[in-house]
Amino acid sequence: MGKLSKEAAKAHREADALTRLERDLTEDERLFVLEHWQESADTASVLDGAFFTPMELATEVAHHVHGDRIIDLCAGTGRLAYAARRYWGNALHLIDRELTCVEANPEYVRVGRKVLPEARWIQADVIDILTLSLGTFDAAISNPPFGRIKRSGNAPRYRGPLFELHVMDIAAHLAPTGAHVLPQQSTPFRYSGRVQSSRETLPELARFERETGMTMWFNYGVDTAQWHGEWHGVAPSVEIACHNVEEDRLQQEAELAEKTRALAPATAPRPVDTGRYADLLRIA
Repeated sequence: MGKLSKEAAKAHREADALTRLERDLTEDERLFVLEHWQESADTASVLDGAFFTPMELATEVAHHVHGDRIIDLCAGTGRLAYAARRYWGNALHLIDRELTCVEANPEYVRVGRKVLPEARWIQADVIDILTLSLGTFDAAISNPPFGRIKRSGNAPRYRGPLFELHVMDIAAHLAPTGAHVLPQQSTPFRYSGRVQSSRETLPELARFERETGMTMWFNYGVDTAQWHGEWHGVAPSVEIACHNVEEDRLQQEAELAEKTRALAPATAPRPVDTGRYADLLRIA
């Protein structure tokens, strides 16, 4: 087990014991597992850059996605998917939504199946997910590992080093909209934890937008810094970044139309037929 406090280690053991019960868990037990089962108990998880989303932040992500079929990429133990299920049930009274969770770590999948048995769990490398013929979804959610994580391949379009941007590219191939928890340095906006928001276009983000044709759209105005201390063992600065395939298409069409207008030669004014104008005056 990794370096946990005695209290955290005790809660983790209790949560892990719940996941091994043969009976179904109660709602309170599900939440206990999600909040106290520690990914940092496994050193390999830390090396993989996997850290679970704070539950309240996961609920904010759920507010950004709609539709009947939702896919959670790099799902961990299912915090984002669980938050979406709970939000739909409590706030929208929609309990028949289809959830699919994709996760490579078999231990996470084991725990996830216990706390969210309603979801379809797929143990697979997210890089390979487009080969599984899962069809299309209405929205995608993700909190992928951050940074230059070793991977088995590339997304369809992006060829850069950042794992989270590969996941976002894959998400756009699966669903027309989505919301993603990304490190602040991997988004073009700086909002959370700032007195004044700003936009920055770093070279790697410019490459991502150039290679994919995607724009990272800003969220509903969520300052994620309020949950800065609720991550397990880390305190990353993150943003909720959204993708919207239709908005990307409309923006690209507008930019193309603007370029076309700029390149078009100026239209010469039509000459005035002075003879015709004089005839009209005489008729009047």
